[in-house]
Amino acid sequence: MRGFAGPAALAGLCLIASPAEAKDQAIDIPAGTLGQAIAVLGAQARVSIVVAVNDPGLLRRPVGAVRGTMGAGRALSILLKGTSARAVSPVPGVWRIVPAPPPKPKPIARAIAARRPASPAPAPQPQAADDIVVTASKRDTRLQNFPGAVTVIGGLDLGRDSDNGTDAIISRVATVSSTYLGAGRNKLFIRGIADSSFTGPTQATVGQYFGDVRLTYNAPDPDLRLYDVGSVEVLEGPQGTLYGAGSLGGIIRVVRNTPDLTTVGGSLTGGVSATWHGAPGADLAGVLNLPIAEDALGIRVLGYGITEGGYIDNPLLGKKDVNRSNIFGGRATLRGKVGGWTIDLGGTFQKTRNLDSQYADRDAPPLTRNSKLPQGSDATYALGELVASRRFDSGLLFVSSLGIARQRLNERYDATEPNGPERLFKQNNHTDLFSFENRLSRPMSDGVGWVFGASVVRNTTKLSRAMGDPDMPLPATGVVNRITEATGYGEVSVELLPKLTLTGGGRYSHVWLTGEGADVVPLIARLNADVTAEREESAFLPSFALSATPLDRLTLYARYQQSFRPGGLAIEGDFVRRFRNDRAETFEFGMRHGVPGVDPVGVSLSVSRTLWRNIQADFIDGRGLPSTANIGDGRIWTVSASADWRPAPGLSLEGGISLNDSKVVNPSPFFLSFVIPGPNSQPATSHIVNAVAADAVTYGRVPNIANVVARGAVKYEFAVSDTAQISLAASVRYTGHSRLGVGPILGAEQGDYLDTRVSARLSFERFALTASVTNLADEVGNRFALGTPFAVASDQQITPLRPRTVRIGFDAAF
Repeated sequence: MRGFAGPAALAGLCLIASPAEAKDQAIDIPAGTLGQAIAVLGAQARVSIVVAVNDPGLLRRPVGAVRGTMGAGRALSILLKGTSARAVSPVPGVWRIVPAPPPKPKPIARAIAARRPASPAPAPQPQAADDIVVTASKRDTRLQNFPGAVTVIGGLDLGRDSDNGTDAIISRVATVSSTYLGAGRNKLFIRGIADSSFTGPTQATVGQYFGDVRLTYNAPDPDLRLYDVGSVEVLEGPQGTLYGAGSLGGIIRVVRNTPDLTTVGGSLTGGVSATWHGAPGADLAGVLNLPIAEDALGIRVLGYGITEGGYIDNPLLGKKDVNRSNIFGGRATLRGKVGGWTIDLGGTFQKTRNLDSQYADRDAPPLTRNSKLPQGSDATYALGELVASRRFDSGLLFVSSLGIARQRLNERYDATEPNGPERLFKQNNHTDLFSFENRLSRPMSDGVGWVFGASVVRNTTKLSRAMGDPDMPLPATGVVNRITEATGYGEVSVELLPKLTLTGGGRYSHVWLTGEGADVVPLIARLNADVTAEREESAFLPSFALSATPLDRLTLYARYQQSFRPGGLAIEGDFVRRFRNDRAETFEFGMRHGVPGVDPVGVSLSVSRTLWRNIQADFIDGRGLPSTANIGDGRIWTVSASADWRPAPGLSLEGGISLNDSKVVNPSPFFLSFVIPGPNSQPATSHIVNAVAADAVTYGRVPNIANVVARGAVKYEFAVSDTAQISLAASVRYTGHSRLGVGPILGAEQGDYLDTRVSARLSFERFALTASVTNLADEVGNRFALGTPFAVASDQQITPLRPRTVRIGFDAAF
């Protein structure tokens, strides 16, 4: 381990609010049925409420309004007064409505800083139904009735480590994967829906949302740090009906903690880390929650800074640990309540600077790379948002959201030819996104639930390039893509029979596409005039689903869903060329039994078949640069399963697996005639690759998706005194074989590695110490076989795992 190379980039305030479920807060529940009141309370108090009473009429029982400053438990006791039921809380943030009098629970060790019991209370019997809400359904659908594969990750542990961005989601969900170009420049994938390795004009296959506001459209994952987050929801498979263009693979929705309008609170999280064969790092984060006018106006502010030590050496330049990353950012939300409306005005910012690329040479000594030029990147993300919502006495919920995002990614690559002068390639991806949506929804009640909405999205991306002498590279052909999408959508669920629900919906989108080349030679620009002319596309996306609960805690479902991506303009050589829209449709069958984290046993299984038409994917053009084209049609089979078991008080075990089989089954003529670059990045002499049809496994596999991903985790919590508690955890994730891209040039193998982690936490009343070790075996592996596109044909690049890293941290609430 080496000493600090420089001061850590630390930023942030010094306070984080205590967990919401531990405090009283403003509650405003209108009169209605008990079921409607529970849905409102869950949303306001940010808790999950589980109904475990075999009384179908209970949720239809009329209740009066409940208003005032109180905790979720107090509000539930008022709502349940006069019934034969009562509420208990087995873990913070989760409440159960059980028959009264309930079984006397075993003694539970006092939760300390995490506000979490050392051992869950025994599950009361009988168990009839759960009311854990999937908010990403846009109409607060109960998990029991949600007809699809969904994972909800609690936010309590996400912000307690420096590695708490998108990697924290990937480590917990087997069906989510990513490229590894570096923070702020990666692409996310869900299931087997992956298109390419590069940051180009194609839309992301995964829709990312911060609450009700879209984060990106066709830009890379901004990799925002997940501090002060309530939960993360992952919806698998196309989500075109509710989320529209770009959500071919699924949705990742981050639910942030909102301002508490009654209590001042805060806490601080930080730590230092040491990396084997590399440089140390540090992290610091804090949040301040301040009521300005009690029950009417308040603000919540987050700030953070992170330094991740480098671990790649460059012997050619005599430099060590060249790939250090510095990340700083924050967000602020101002919440006000006026006349029954809740209005949130917020802003989010993050700056990520990678000093050099994190790839290594395959045949060189481990963790080394010989390149003549630094290959770093700078990523900046900023989001402004305005969200207004109101829940009416009838139970209807209206939400209006406006978001303006600005994303800048500047990348540098070493394009030096063998025995040639130094040559630098620069690529700048500038994206501006405007999104506006209004929707009205009714949660499932009296056998009917629905959501209807309309949205407008405007996205502009400018991809500019330059190549040549590092001090003065010359501009190269770039491209500008503008997309305006106007959409109307709706979805209705009807209970056909007791415990049998049919859901149907549709989305109609009309898209206007414009664009032009940038820095194009005038003669070529005139030749491109017809290509870059304005055009329009329309798409109708239907969805159908059927869910049944034949037994208590058991859900069976079948689902059909579509999503699409509009076409666009891509660069190939000095020319701008069109690529067409693509569309994915998925048939899925699955089951769930129990609720992970609540029931003693929770299991889920999903089997899906996706047909992907006109796949938009990247390839290497004759100049050695990435371009985009439609490569044909694809077929993807995915089998995923997960399990959660709590065999003893305080002990939990988790497991998950995702199996993928993907092929390009109908390759386009373009795909069957890749031109392989020859020496010095010049096109080879008519070397046509026709191996795709004969060897679909080698050249026809959909890129970047491993054939198998498996994970497991174990956690044990116990009290050592009345004021202290220990939590021990370990996890492992195996990522199988995959390929970098499509075609022979991008056919490099990657994957086949094991990632491991152990951690310990000693918590007191308002203070906790943590220790963790990642990559226990100090495995090198290969997460991603791409560092620079100019050397991809040599098949000599790997992206190793971060070496064994030890972190010592703390968090304090006050």
